Amino acid sequence: MPQITANGIDLYFEDAGDPAAPAILLIMGLGRQIIAWPADFIADLVERGFRVISFDNRDVGLSTHLDAAPVRNLAVAIGAQVLGIRLKPAYSLTDMADDALALLDALGLARAHVVGVSMGGMIAQIIAASAPERTLSLTSIMSTSGARGLPGASPALRRQLIAPRNEANAIAHDIRVLELTSFPDPARPAGAFADFAARSHARASNPRGVQRQLLAILADGSRAARLAGITAPTLVIHGAADPLVPAAGGRDTAARINDARFELIEAMAHDLPPSQLPRLAALIADHAAAANITPVAAASLAN
Repeated sequence: MPQITANGIDLYFEDAGDPAAPAILLIMGLGRQIIAWPADFIADLVERGFRVISFDNRDVGLSTHLDAAPVRNLAVAIGAQVLGIRLKPAYSLTDMADDALALLDALGLARAHVVGVSMGGMIAQIIAASAPERTLSLTSIMSTSGARGLPGASPALRRQLIAPRNEANAIAHDIRVLELTSFPDPARPAGAFADFAARSHARASNPRGVQRQLLAILADGSRAARLAGITAPTLVIHGAADPLVPAAGGRDTAARINDARFELIEAMAHDLPPSQLPRLAALIADHAAAANITPVAAASLAN
């Protein structure tokens, strides 16, 4: 399987399209594996002239599971955050951003268009802020700046996210999260949530890794100050019906980045609805093309 060692861990990745084309790096969200990127969406980006690289974040999928790392009680961690007590996660979102950059290094890529969803959007923001020379453009989808005062997840969703999750209940837990976070898209096949949860569980299940990722999100706090330093052309996309990260989080993100464009999609929640995939691919591809960058994006670091 395609796997490389990057930043001291093994990362499973997939690489589609012409190696000489401008590269798009896709970064997935909390607990989600590479299979959460719809194949049609990736194929659309490739058809539009891009090389598309996706990967399993650390602690999920077929990338390294940090089994020896501690896991804190999520309810206690959330309470500590509310009280302003500094959290000490097993690793940080910055560590995960370094994973992504190390993947680009291992593939010989100097720069890429960076696209992230949810937690992946947070990681993408950190990359754009800390490594502007590596970032051709930034697209942050259904994510947030983390600034204090922004609305959070609905109570029902918060309860589901912090509910105990283990191998015995992982599939049922994931189905319920998908039901609570997804837009009721008529284009989504019946049984899609159950099928996706079952495939994810069969491919690689690591409930404790998901908890460690969530703790990394909580510990990262606000990225508001860092966003002001982003110079890459930026597109922020958000679903109007998002119950996990309300649209105010996306609006705030765009407002804090110079010249960022905000795109609200009415028929979208905290998901990638099948009927909206062509629109999402077009928005991302057009944004990358408008950055007016030549295929030097695919040039090796040696050049």
